Amino acid sequence: MTEHNRRSFIAGGALSAAGVLSARQALGRPETPITSGTLVGMGADLGPPRSNDLEVSTRVHSPDVAGLPFTRQGDVKVFHMVAEVCQRSFLPGWRFDTWGYNGSTPGPTIEVHEGDRVRIVVENRLPEITSMHWHGLEVPIDMDGVPGVTQDPIAPGETFVYEFELHQHGTFFYHSHMAMQEMMGMVGLFIVHPLQPQTPPVDRDFGLVLQEWAILPDNSVPNSLSMEFNWLTLNGRSGPHTTPLIVRHGDRVRLRFVNLGMDHHPMHLHGHTWVTTGTEGGRIPETAWIPGNTELVGVAQARDVEFVADNPGDWMLHCHLPHHMMNHMASMVGPMQAMRGIVPGGGMDAGMGVAGGAALSAENGPSMGRAIGLGAMRDRPISNLPMNSSEQEHSTAGARQVPGFPQDHFMAMDAMVAKPETHGMRPTWSGGSMGMMTILRVLEGDLYDEVEALRNQAEPPSTSLSTGGGSQ
Repeated sequence: MTEHNRRSFIAGGALSAAGVLSARQALGRPETPITSGTLVGMGADLGPPRSNDLEVSTRVHSPDVAGLPFTRQGDVKVFHMVAEVCQRSFLPGWRFDTWGYNGSTPGPTIEVHEGDRVRIVVENRLPEITSMHWHGLEVPIDMDGVPGVTQDPIAPGETFVYEFELHQHGTFFYHSHMAMQEMMGMVGLFIVHPLQPQTPPVDRDFGLVLQEWAILPDNSVPNSLSMEFNWLTLNGRSGPHTTPLIVRHGDRVRLRFVNLGMDHHPMHLHGHTWVTTGTEGGRIPETAWIPGNTELVGVAQARDVEFVADNPGDWMLHCHLPHHMMNHMASMVGPMQAMRGIVPGGGMDAGMGVAGGAALSAENGPSMGRAIGLGAMRDRPISNLPMNSSEQEHSTAGARQVPGFPQDHFMAMDAMVAKPETHGMRPTWSGGSMGMMTILRVLEGDLYDEVEALRNQAEPPSTSLSTGGGSQ
């Protein structure tokens, strides 16, 4: 999502809300009073909006993820969410079937104020039951969203209405309380701004959702049962497709991390020192702030860090687990990865590329252990993958005879991931960004103004309340 000025954001949200309501009225759906904790028919009308104000002190910018508009009914802010199957492009050309909300994985960001009363209408367009949990928020028991324990599951085609008052502030999140649905991407940020501005105030505020995925080659559906992962994303994108965070030199910046997956993530920022100022339990007293540049964000945790962007440049922000700093990982070694070309007219073994022995022998057969299904039962010290152009350009003669080669590739794709936020970056920058990586751009003077002008000219993204199956 490209950040736009306040006026553009409000106008876009209002138009989206009006469009959805008009579509429902055109279908002749009657106005139905909605109360919390009830299951209602699919597509129940919320009535005309009183206003669609989205006022907050310093808006949270969630790169590549839209904000969720709302309408008002009296003093209640009403949000409409649709649980549905989506498609998400982690990288250009790599689009996967995920699950999410309102056509987005992760779901759109909710921003409200401490003291607000919210009503969140959750419509289930999945092929199975679901529910919604408000992680870290202290809500009434019947609003907690645990199927069977606090409510009936939301059946396909049904809608459940959650309503509660917010007496906390900080970084929270919402997610399905069905475990495997969480691994399919069903999570989103829930930001509650304080009644009184926090000190010191921040100039830029960013929200980032950390996720991991197991997706086999030539497959578009994540394996939610896997314990090993080969795609790592920030807000549903993998580097270098993640949108850089743009700040002006001297800005005070807050980063909000939320992690919902199977792995912990040590998030590291180059070139700056931050202090950890908040968790999913709220803001930490200033006397307990801890300085650092790497913060371990555990599963189901939120962490807020703040710093002054006093060091100009394009600085990496990434998970520091080595396997989380690459894309589409596969075992580099093992006989089934690539051996010889397939010869037409051969038998099954030849058709599988097996040059000698049986296809399912220990020497040739693929592994089926605790992994995502790649590699072989007996690895070899030297890879038999064909050498690509990147290896040829960045390796020495005879490198293929060195045990363990290759370890890393460098493949720049600047033009494929170009956007206003990448304007003015060093050529080949994209070759150094993979997996759970993005870039904090601390810009000065003319370059900052140029990037901001390009961003303001960009087409505003859709913030529609419901997409009926999204593709991003």
